[in-house]
Amino acid sequence: MKSGEKVELTEEQIKSIAGDLECGMKVYVNIETREIKSIINLDESIYADEEVWKEDIKEIEENFEKYLEFEKMDSSESFQVMEEFVESVRDEELRKKLELGLSLSKPFRNFKDIIDDEGKYRAKWFAFKSAKYIDYVKEQLDNYNKTQ
Repeated sequence: MKSGEKVELTEEQIKSIAGDLECGMKVYVNIETREIKSIINLDESIYADEEVWKEDIKEIEENFEKYLEFEKMDSSESFQVMEEFVESVRDEELRKKLELGLSLSKPFRNFKDIIDDEGKYRAKWFAFKSAKYIDYVKEQLDNYNKTQ
């Protein structure tokens, strides 16, 4: 690949990367071919069968300079997304429950437990989070392209 060449991905590729990151996968894009390789995060999945991913892991390790790695959101970024969602909730009672849940210990578990019981807001939460992950992937791609 020529130095300075930008990486452009389709909306579908970006959505795919975002979805895999949301599921806890590690995602790499071959800079030359734009091929996406998503592998299980072995650091977080102690029961994962590494054998299934062995070929892709080897390819990425041997040609690391040819891959752009996409990072998942860290816990503070994920927490911020939950806070932004709570701000968008129009149901005052639910918003207060979510705010309380986020203020207590184990905020991620609290948020999940509360939102799982809220049919339409649960669906809104997943759509909101997916949109934020898509933006997050686009931001990483833009940052990479700015350095090229």
